[in-house]
Amino acid sequence: MNKLAGSVNLLPITSADVHAVAEFLHAHLNTRIASAEWEAAITPPWACAQPNHGFLLRAGERIVGVHLAFYSERRMEGRTERFCNLAAWCVIDEYRSIGLRLLNALLAQKGYHFTDLSPSGNVVPLNSRLKFFHLDVASALLPNLPWPIWSPRVRIISEPGEIGQILRGRDLDIYRDHAHAAAARHVVIVKDDVPCYVIFRRVRRKNLPLFASILYVSDRALFKRVAKYVFRHLLLRHGIPLTLAELRVVGVRPRPSIMLRSPRPKMYRSANLRPEQIDYLYSELTCVAW
Repeated sequence: MNKLAGSVNLLPITSADVHAVAEFLHAHLNTRIASAEWEAAITPPWACAQPNHGFLLRAGERIVGVHLAFYSERRMEGRTERFCNLAAWCVIDEYRSIGLRLLNALLAQKGYHFTDLSPSGNVVPLNSRLKFFHLDVASALLPNLPWPIWSPRVRIISEPGEIGQILRGRDLDIYRDHAHAAAARHVVIVKDDVPCYVIFRRVRRKNLPLFASILYVSDRALFKRVAKYVFRHLLLRHGIPLTLAELRVVGVRPRPSIMLRSPRPKMYRSANLRPEQIDYLYSELTCVAW
């Protein structure tokens, strides 16, 4: 038995722990994210019973490891499906040998589909051994160009009040659930009075915050016709010069673009859900702006 295991307690992260967990993640995982930002991100803005916020390892009064989780309930084919999104995982070096206890505790929870949408390099083979599947993350990289296009039939809507008025049904629910998510950015493109709702986030590559990553597209066929308006909006409104577009999200490869040789992996574990039923909503991708 690992000598450290007996001196360390494995505990669920409760609301009372959130402040201390946020300080731990700021100090040990990502100092670019302030403790207050971590604290706000840990509790998601959507309504759902959260059995915990993940699990932590505590040596005495000291937190030595954390694995965050975001929970959600989704309606799919007439059923309510419960999801657990595995998020930030950090264990200080001295306790790395028992860090797997955190993941095992999360996966031991019954009745959930699990997603891991930002696994680090050494976590990917571990997930594979634990029966996670890879999602097809084929991705295009394209420049956001100031296309000289205009049409009275096309409108770009990005003001929160207007978005809330134009969307209906499931997309309105998604918007309300994510309107205050720290990493999610929202835009609606309306063509001939038909809306296409897009959620994106700003991401870093090689430590450069120059990229938008598209997380959700409500109407892929319409997006194909209005994509240039979206990419121009990302450049002119948000100052983002490049976009990463997964084909499973946007539908078809935008032009002009290049395909990434090694896109970052995303994984899931489920007994019965198909890959096309897995998306990136209700997850750390919408809540944590790293």
